[in-house]
Amino acid sequence: MLIRESAASIAAEILSGGLYFRLADRFVHVHGYKPSKSEMRSWEHSIPALVNAVLDAGLGEVEVMLEYSLPLTSQRADAILAGVHPKTGEPSYVVIELKQWSEAHPDEEAPNLCQVVGIRGRQLLNPIEQVRGYCEYLAKFNGALDGHEHRITGAAYLHNATDFGAGALDVAGQSPRGRFFTGDRRGEFITFLQEQLAPQSGASMADALQAGQIKPSTQLIAVAADEIRNREQFTLLSEQKVAYELVLKAVRNARQADNKEVIVITGGPGSGKSVIALSLLGELYRQGRSALHATGSASFTKTMRKVAGTRKREVQDLFKYFNSFMTAERNGLDVLICDEAHRMRETSANRYTPAANRTGKPQVEELIDAARVPVFLLDEHQVVRPGEMGSLHEIEDAATAKGLRVTRVDLNGQFRCGGSDAYLRWVERLLGLKDGGPIHWEPDAKMELLVAETPQDMEAYLDGRRAQGYSARMSAGYCWKWTTKIAPGEALPADVVIGDWARPWNVFGERGVAGAPPSALWATDPAGFGQVGCVYTAQGFEYDWSGVILGPDLVWRGDRWVVDRSASKDPVFKKSTPDEDVARLIRNTYKVLLTRGMKGTVVYSTDAETRDKLRELIQSEDRVPASV
Repeated sequence: MLIRESAASIAAEILSGGLYFRLADRFVHVHGYKPSKSEMRSWEHSIPALVNAVLDAGLGEVEVMLEYSLPLTSQRADAILAGVHPKTGEPSYVVIELKQWSEAHPDEEAPNLCQVVGIRGRQLLNPIEQVRGYCEYLAKFNGALDGHEHRITGAAYLHNATDFGAGALDVAGQSPRGRFFTGDRRGEFITFLQEQLAPQSGASMADALQAGQIKPSTQLIAVAADEIRNREQFTLLSEQKVAYELVLKAVRNARQADNKEVIVITGGPGSGKSVIALSLLGELYRQGRSALHATGSASFTKTMRKVAGTRKREVQDLFKYFNSFMTAERNGLDVLICDEAHRMRETSANRYTPAANRTGKPQVEELIDAARVPVFLLDEHQVVRPGEMGSLHEIEDAATAKGLRVTRVDLNGQFRCGGSDAYLRWVERLLGLKDGGPIHWEPDAKMELLVAETPQDMEAYLDGRRAQGYSARMSAGYCWKWTTKIAPGEALPADVVIGDWARPWNVFGERGVAGAPPSALWATDPAGFGQVGCVYTAQGFEYDWSGVILGPDLVWRGDRWVVDRSASKDPVFKKSTPDEDVARLIRNTYKVLLTRGMKGTVVYSTDAETRDKLRELIQSEDRVPASV
């Protein structure tokens, strides 16, 4: 959170004019960049409206937690009021979502969405559903609420709105975790606060919420089967929920109005693209809709078939590859969910494709044609192979050429890397994927970043985390030859050699070797530790702790990165691949590898000058201890 004070103290800071400067300073410290003008404007207009209501309710001693960060994500609740329940005497927490909107109307077909007058071109999440999601997420992940979920309630307060301008939003259905008040109902809002909070200090209750142990995140693979077959496993927040609702709305329209619509969902690593995809697939499967999930990743597709489709062939058959739709019936599916769409190819045909199946159509057109609602989820910075061409531009051009409407949703939150915006920004600046050059890492409470002096130190540290019950993997740039053919009975050869340390690459192929799991299961099978993964087996997956080896293909020289394509052993780079493409793909590769960890990342470089640069950027106390 940015600031925590009693309501009376915050009111005094508002009067003095110091609150907003303090919020801005804290924002820069926590997130690593300046708040936008719109964000600062919302503070200046909405926080006084909330604080004045709290004071008028006689709750000046209640603790106000502004811009409260939800655990394991970059999402933030505008405010949480912490205090004592006036009837039970238990801790009581009220999550508040503040809106400056003066007029907003619910979507007639999807009441969890709304259109705000003055904000054109996109639909937003109904604030009732937004605050309800925040409450459910906190109840799920903050240990202080474990077994006491009734202690948290929520309300959306549209202080500038009238009932005439926004009252219809309550069609989304109010509940204890999703109450709704306009400026016209300010008196009701004050009464609501008095019903939830007693006029006494809430400091110890705020302490308890802050000290609540964070429960482990729900990893997608672990609950895949339940998600598809039984019930919703994930709590979708903000833009994630918008994307989900828009797809379901498009499916209804496609059936009722003979309509076709393309939906594109963009977001960086850990923004929840695959969670949305799996949530949609599960809901559509349970509704009896014809829906399939497709990727260009053999590892992800095989893993989902194995885990989600355990002992149920019809669920296994829901997971396909992008090149599975060359001869598909036009609009034969209700929905085709194209996950990791940045991995699309120019064409589905390869040298093994029968002549009868060679349509000559671009792969993106095949995927659009296959369903009434094609959904593309992508991150253009995760393109790591020549020939991968899934981009927003390519999809929009293909859809426009067919006269189809394209709806786009940008996911601005992220749930990997402990939800640390600062870490993701550090990685992008480190690799030159954002302007400004590398920056020093300032430790935050969400993500741990450490530098190792040797690969032995890195492996020993990760093994120690595994002994504590965490999952961990080591991965590297593709800078060592990869023995792909292993004779029966032989062990994996130790291809990744750094000084006197040597480890094998993960298994190449669909069968385990000498106790090591097959390639597709390297990231999810505990036996994957001990082999070094490459980007093709790590992409799309997550684990608690990630060890990343920067190879000689990307080294720091003087004041910049130098890409040495001769150091790469990746067979996808041909002589004809331009240098600038190789440089971009290698940087993207390391971004993927550096953003797999949920709790922490240990980084090591094989190059001495690069290690010096990493030590300069990462504080001395954030060093992996030398292994004994």
